[in-house]
Amino acid sequence: MEGYVLLRPTADDLEEIRAYRQEFLEAGSSMDGTGALRRTEDPREWLENTLRMEDPAQTPAHLVPATQFLYVRQSDGRVVGMLQVRHYLNAALQKFGGHIGYSVRPCERRRGYASAMPTDALAWCRETGLRNVMITCNDYNEASRRTILKNGGVYTQTVEMESDGERERLEHYWIAL
Repeated sequence: MEGYVLLRPTADDLEEIRAYRQEFLEAGSSMDGTGALRRTEDPREWLENTLRMEDPAQTPAHLVPATQFLYVRQSDGRVVGMLQVRHYLNAALQKFGGHIGYSVRPCERRRGYASAMPTDALAWCRETGLRNVMITCNDYNEASRRTILKNGGVYTQTVEMESDGERERLEHYWIAL
């Protein structure tokens, strides 16, 4: 696999971020690990919000500080995925979110990015002092489950949640760093 890197987003990435969002909207696909990207049409506004979320003093009380990453193909600068690391878990994240959320651009799926992105993020988590990381996936998402297991995930429980009026089952996995 050619070179890929996790990078924090900058103003230089705005057009790639816009295209990433648009592709997900057109595919009707979930934008996990992108913060408020689905709700934010202006990528500059999204970037500003993303940068604020890294600062605990600027993070809204119902959320936790988080660091946003782009997964970028080095040969052409294309954003093939996004990943967000939450610095700690609040009650909602303990049940429904976990430390790491990620997504792969619809046209770039089935190329191994989903396995590589968490591996790179776990190294960053270790460097920042996290010792255990929780990642979740829907019980029907076999690809995500395999990715989590490949990265050392240990299943702990399944919880039910409501999403868009439908009941979903969310599996919890912990990874010791």
